[in-house]
Amino acid sequence: MITTKDGVEIFYKDWGVGQPIVFSHGWPLSADDWDAQMMFFLDRGYRVIAHDRRGHGRSSQGADGHDMDHYADDLAAVIAHLGLENVIHVGHSTGGGEVVRYLARHGQDRVAKAAIISAVPPIMVKTASNPGGLPKELFDGYQAQLAANRAQFYLDVASEPFYGFNRPGVKPIEGLIRNWWRQGMMGGIKAHYDGIVAWSQTDFREDLTKITVPTLVMHSEDDQIVPYADAGPLSAKLLKNGVLKTYKGFPHGMPTTHADTINADLLAFLKSPS
Repeated sequence: MITTKDGVEIFYKDWGVGQPIVFSHGWPLSADDWDAQMMFFLDRGYRVIAHDRRGHGRSSQGADGHDMDHYADDLAAVIAHLGLENVIHVGHSTGGGEVVRYLARHGQDRVAKAAIISAVPPIMVKTASNPGGLPKELFDGYQAQLAANRAQFYLDVASEPFYGFNRPGVKPIEGLIRNWWRQGMMGGIKAHYDGIVAWSQTDFREDLTKITVPTLVMHSEDDQIVPYADAGPLSAKLLKNGVLKTYKGFPHGMPTTHADTINADLLAFLKSPS
C-alpha cells in the first residue's frame, strides 16, 4: 500500500526486475484483471506493476475523488513511490483514460512507451463537438441500474457485452464471469457510481495531442462497451506518435479472452524501435 496526499490507501503489486510495465485496469475491476499480462511479461524479464484504483479492489473506499485527475495523480504517486523510470504504461478501458490523463498531466520524462486497449478516449458521450458519441441517457441508465442492484448489474455486464458472450456461437466462460463479478463487488458502490461519469464524460482530446511517446492504440471493431468508430481510430489520429491496431470479432475484454494475441502484439510493440 501507499497513502496519497489526500489520505487514500492505494494497493499495488510489484513483481520482478527489468524495465517496468505499469498496468491500469478498467472499471469496476482491480489489478487482478491483468493476471494474464503480468504473468506473461514477468516471464519475459519485465518488472510488472499494477494498482487498484481508488475505490476499487483493495484500495480505500472513500466518497470523493473519483475522477480522471485523481486517478492520474494516484498513478503518479505509485510511480514516484517506486522511483520508476523508462516506464511502459498499459491501460485498458477506463485505465486507458487514466494513462492518457497521467501522461498529459504529469509529463513524459519517466515514460518510454504507452499502449491503450479498448480505451475510453477521446470522449464517449455525445456532445455538439462529438456527434458520434453515445447519448448521456445511456450512462444515466447504467448509474440507475448500479444503484438499484449492483450485484445483478455486474453479473449482466460480465455475462453478456463485456466479453462478447452474447454473440452467436460464443460460449460463456463461467470462471471469467465470476471473476469479473468478484472484482467488481470488492470495490465501493460510490466510487463505481461516480466512475461512470469519469469514464463516459471526460474529454481527452486535448490530452491526446500533448502525448509524444510512441503509443499503441488497440481496439476491436466488435467492442460493445466502447464503440470502435468513436474511440480507437480517433485517438490514434490525435496522438503525435500513435499506431492503431484493429481487431475483428474481439470483445471489449479482449486482454482476457484473447490474451495470447494481445500479449504477443504488445510484446512486439515494446520490442520495436522507438
